[in-house]
Amino acid sequence: MRFGMGYGAWTDGPFGGGGRHGRPGRGEHEGGRGRRRVFDGGELKLVLLKLIADAPRHGYDLIREIEGLSGGSYAPSPGVVYPTLTLLDEMGLIEEHRSEGTKKRFATTEAGRGHLAEAAAQVDELFARLRKLADHRERTDGAPIRRAMGNLRQVLQHRLMRDDVSEDTLHEVAALIDEAARKIERMK
Repeated sequence: MRFGMGYGAWTDGPFGGGGRHGRPGRGEHEGGRGRRRVFDGGELKLVLLKLIADAPRHGYDLIREIEGLSGGSYAPSPGVVYPTLTLLDEMGLIEEHRSEGTKKRFATTEAGRGHLAEAAAQVDELFARLRKLADHRERTDGAPIRRAMGNLRQVLQHRLMRDDVSEDTLHEVAALIDEAARKIERMK
């Protein structure tokens, strides 16, 4: 069995940039910070092998599982996952597992379980990296800030669109926004 080749496996946060299906905020870098892979090919191979050892899975299930483990900040592309599954199969580390439906699920072989046992320390480090991504995402989630900025925008539009807004009111509003900006800038 052969799957198409592709690029991918990028993320935000402390490990690089890029994302699944080009969705902004799910891995696409903003601000030109550059890109790095979260896992090299050998590392992704171990992550996929471990997840398959935990339970037989198909490609998209593996992508969703990794995305969940990383707190939504990283999802490898199908163009990286499927060729890696092909490689694992050709190496005899996984095999197609009987399943209902059209999706091919894979299970680990005895050789695959042995390979995981030999690389147990590295596998632990790789899953710690996914947890670190999730922790980083949780700490830096800007949802409350985005909500507050949207609130401010809505109030400003509502208040300032009225015909009776004086120039003094405009200066007062500008001063309040400038004051908030200065306070945020001084925060540690």
